[in-house]
Amino acid sequence: MFTVAAAAIMLTMALALGRAFAGPTTYDRVLAVNMFGGQTVLMIAVLGFLMGRPDFTDIALAYALINFLGTLAFLKFFAYHEIGRADKDPGEDKL
Repeated sequence: MFTVAAAAIMLTMALALGRAFAGPTTYDRVLAVNMFGGQTVLMIAVLGFLMGRPDFTDIALAYALINFLGTLAFLKFFAYHEIGRADKDPGEDKL
């Protein structure tokens, strides 16, 4: 049963990669890469169950957090063309 789930996850990962390479816009590509990351989290959890290693759940959760933060960082870079600095109000320097 879980081997069928792993095969289905692999199929959806392949479809997500196809959308990432063929996406017409940057947002389509980002969404496809984020979906691929989510499917990777599921694959890690399923493989951990199949191998009898419950500690893979912690690895999957850490990867999910990294995937989420990476997506946010890329979207911020795409929107503002800068990651490191927060936007400042011009009136803040005068206080």
